[in-house]
Amino acid sequence: MVVQRLPRNTRVKPARLSLVVEEDVKVWFHQLAEHAGVSDAALFEQVARHLRDNLTDRGLPTWWPAPTPNDGELDIDAA
Repeated sequence: MVVQRLPRNTRVKPARLSLVVEEDVKVWFHQLAEHAGVSDAALFEQVARHLRDNLTDRGLPTWWPAPTPNDGELDIDAA
């Protein structure tokens, strides 16, 4: 399958992202992107945008474990 990439020079403010992850996760993510027909970067951007649109009032994904309250905060659910 041909991976669909953005045309050159179409990004407004490109930034290189360098992460160290477990190899099996990297391979799985690459396979997922390949299956979707997009580059790893394009898939990452879509996943990040999806997360950004689905955050709790603390700015974390809804599935992320609740953080320890900051000083002066009570441990009360917002709902």
